[in-house]
Amino acid sequence: QVQLVESGGGLVPTGGSLRLSCATSGRTFSRNGMGWFRQAPGKEREFVAAISWSTGTTFYEDSVKGRFTISRDSAENTVYLQMNSLKPEDTAVYYCAASTLYSLSNYASRYDIWGQGTQVTVSS
Repeated sequence: QVQLVESGGGLVPTGGSLRLSCATSGRTFSRNGMGWFRQAPGKEREFVAAISWSTGTTFYEDSVKGRFTISRDSAENTVYLQMNSLKPEDTAVYYCAASTLYSLSNYASRYDIWGQGTQVTVSS
């Protein structure tokens, strides 16, 4: 059983920073890409960022470009999301996901394994 476990969420003021982590536990598996998604109350889950596990190539949703950075530590089987200059509209539950087929995708349906989510709240 593979599990993705997110951590690092919390409450921060506008302009603040948070670093989310997504650790893998359980059996090893072949992954091509990792992604971060978020879901605000009453809204659909939306793509935030993705990274190719083998090349480190990254891809961002337009509203987070220049503020968020996705990275991975292959030795630790962990992916990170550094979030700077946070805004109230970034408030959401953030989910980590792994794709065994796709290396860099913004489609939630292409991700096979999901974490439980971590709450990020940005106060105005």
